[in-house]
Amino acid sequence: MKHVVFLLALLASVAVADFRLPELARRQIGVTVEYDSAYVGLAYPGGDVPDERGVCTDVVIRALRLLDFDLQKEVHEDMKRNFAAYPKYWGLKRPDKNIDHRRVPNLQTFFKRRGWGLPVSRNAADYKPGDLVTCLVGDSLPHIMIVSDRRNEEGIPLVIHNIGMGTEEEDCLFTFPLTGHYRVRLSGKRK
Repeated sequence: MKHVVFLLALLASVAVADFRLPELARRQIGVTVEYDSAYVGLAYPGGDVPDERGVCTDVVIRALRLLDFDLQKEVHEDMKRNFAAYPKYWGLKRPDKNIDHRRVPNLQTFFKRRGWGLPVSRNAADYKPGDLVTCLVGDSLPHIMIVSDRRNEEGIPLVIHNIGMGTEEEDCLFTFPLTGHYRVRLSGKRK
């Protein structure tokens, strides 16, 4: 009996919420219909741009918020404590709660710091529904996608993202060079 209790406790400690992310992200299809990367002052915590617009990161942010996980708050607080660990591409001297969580390189750093990183591969079986995948579009533009629970005829998962036409579900997991693979674990401990 002790082994069963231990196993249940272990499973609970590594429970993942990612299996719900595709369904939650899919709710944005037809709602978020524009790609808009404009800097916007946001409420904090829980701030968001208008539902009809956003970028690739907003798809992830909105899906995770439906699981009561606020990337704006989590990234901002981690950056306040560990600013030196984050990229300096934008010349900032301190965290900015309005934009930091909407930048793919910052999310990559945050996900790694949370222990969510996984190896990048070209094996479709390695990508589970709800995994987050980053890539470079046009060899220089960081992009993020949510792995869908739907697959193409070859068994390759579709992705849910906003790459320029609003939130869409598409067959493009391996279209661009992958730069990161992450599995959300909302009940796990922070690093």
